Amino acid sequence: MLLLATASAPIREWVAPDIVRLAYEIERKDITYSWGGGHADEPGPSKGTCLGYKGKIKPCPAARTRGLDCSGFTRWVYALAHGSDVLGPGNTDDHVRRMYRVKKPQPGDLVYFGKITKKRVKTHHVGIFLGGGKMMNAPETGAEIRVDDIADKKGFAGYYRF
Repeated sequence: MLLLATASAPIREWVAPDIVRLAYEIERKDITYSWGGGHADEPGPSKGTCLGYKGKIKPCPAARTRGLDCSGFTRWVYALAHGSDVLGPGNTDDHVRRMYRVKKPQPGDLVYFGKITKKRVKTHHVGIFLGGGKMMNAPETGAEIRVDDIADKKGFAGYYRF
């Protein structure tokens, strides 16, 4: 039986555990954060870009660092879990537009930070919800993919499901 995912379909129960498992597998690979990393034609680590970079480390290391930014990380995990690039190469604003908001998150849902209204989407971070107030994320330049407390990140905007 062939199952296809679409942007309007709820997350399949059999995919959610894969999302969490894959996130932990990728975390163990010690992949470095790279601004704009993970946005090449195919999901996965790539060299980043210094365009729009506002990080603490100067000069910008992204163009010479192979890695992932937050949305590049979630894109790769979702592509591996779904078997295709369901989120696509865009940024957090593009990705959240392909999802729907949920009030009761399940592990594997995405947690967004920024401002999301009916008229405007301006996000600045995304992670994979693990449960228990935790998320797996690519947090910032100089860090590796890791687990963080959701409450420690400013600008919580909601949980979203593909």
